[in-house]
Amino acid sequence: MGVMGEHEHSYIASGSKDDLLKRLRRIEGQTRGLQRMVEEDTYCIDILTQVSATTKALESFALGLLDEHLAHCVAHAIETGEGADEKLAEASRAIARLVRS
Repeated sequence: MGVMGEHEHSYIASGSKDDLLKRLRRIEGQTRGLQRMVEEDTYCIDILTQVSATTKALESFALGLLDEHLAHCVAHAIETGEGADEKLAEASRAIARLVRS
């Protein structure tokens, strides 16, 4: 659903896209579960436990997406010689943001 912009290839391989979407749907369910827990006045510690699980699921999603970026976008840039240095720098900055968060 994203804009292709300056890139002429798809960003995410179709098999990976299905897996990533499945993970996002699971995370969406976890988030809805959090909303339900708050609405039902669930014990705070139980909600925090669910927040932790949702956070881990998002981190796992981010790592999967990063892996996809390295295997697909960065590899494509290296193969074609189109902006490989920038793609690697971009990936490095993304990793730094993940580590800091």
